[in-house]
Amino acid sequence: MAADKTTDVVILGAGPSGASAAALLRRLGHQVLVLERQAFPRFSIGESLLPQAMGLLEEAGLLRGVVEEGFQHKNGAAFQRGSRYTDFDFRQKSSRGWGSAYQVQRATFDKLLIDQAEAQGVEVRYRHEVTDFTPGPAGPRVAVRGPEGDYTVQARFALDASGFGRVLPRLLKLESPSAFPLRMAYFTHLQDRIAPGAFDRGKILVGVHPVNVDVWYWLIPFSNGRCSLGVVAEPRLLQHLQGDERERLRAMVAENPPLAGILKDAVWDTPGNTLQGYSANVNSLWGDGYALLGNAGEFLDPVFSSGVTIALKSSSLAAPLVDSQLRGASVDWAAQYERPLRKGVDAFRAFVESWYRGGFQQVIFFEKQQPELRRMICSILAGYAWDLENPYVADPRRLTALEQLCAAG
Repeated sequence: MAADKTTDVVILGAGPSGASAAALLRRLGHQVLVLERQAFPRFSIGESLLPQAMGLLEEAGLLRGVVEEGFQHKNGAAFQRGSRYTDFDFRQKSSRGWGSAYQVQRATFDKLLIDQAEAQGVEVRYRHEVTDFTPGPAGPRVAVRGPEGDYTVQARFALDASGFGRVLPRLLKLESPSAFPLRMAYFTHLQDRIAPGAFDRGKILVGVHPVNVDVWYWLIPFSNGRCSLGVVAEPRLLQHLQGDERERLRAMVAENPPLAGILKDAVWDTPGNTLQGYSANVNSLWGDGYALLGNAGEFLDPVFSSGVTIALKSSSLAAPLVDSQLRGASVDWAAQYERPLRKGVDAFRAFVESWYRGGFQQVIFFEKQQPELRRMICSILAGYAWDLENPYVADPRRLTALEQLCAAG
């Protein structure tokens, strides 16, 4: 039976990984169809971009619109626990590449990216949900439910960019347990009214709970006087809270006096939200005629804002391989895609794990930091987790030795 629609590449999801992969493949001359379950713009978190992402957006021809939008310029990251404070200027990293980024409202940012991809010739269909996926020798066949009824798409290759929707991991039973403990987040947007000089709006603030080292907060200022605010913890550490999500978040902020002081004049004008059990993994990032991008394949944790960077990096790695395969070349997806992508993800993972056990906090708050080591750490925080010239990317186990040295003073 003939499909209702044929295309070279079908992409499931119009978020950053989907938009960048679509733009890259269209620039390589392929017909690309993007199927998005939701209507855009739509709310999403993951609002603090990393400098590594800027180069990846530039590669896909998507950077100019971001630069011109007027998002909050981001020059680094700050960390606070009680009276201890430190910050990192991303321009002082050891890796080559961009040294700054932006803090963005994702509804605007994501729509901006996919609109630019569409302007390059990508076809985008909103409110079209993938209901079935069948690999085959001619390429995958995709069953879709749209506003005007059901139909099928026959593609030569498929990329799953569905993020937390994780379409192919669910349909093809690819999911595997995450090694991270179950954690949850309460978050909201608010009118922050941060007093001039109270905090550098060009940085994300990562705060640590004064008692529980594995409870942390994010404060991401935007250019319009608003900010994104959230707290992350294992559910058992939030059981004492009462009220709705916003009231629980306010109570957690009150437990962190420095953060409460920064936000003392804030207007809490938006309902709170929650996200739980977000860490995920899969058995494989590719299969017969398909590959998984970004969060559809694996999501670690939001603590170092790595999600969008990993998503864009996955698109950058996958798009030329799809192009090669469609042109008849042999592609080793394990060696050319999965292993290189996981190398950077594993570097991020080492730092996330160290953060929650308190070791990396010992490192960043250490008062006698060696300049060269600080630049290497700064590169990881700036998203350069695929820079194999950085010893902490080449062998993330080095971080354990650094933790021990800092703990010993």
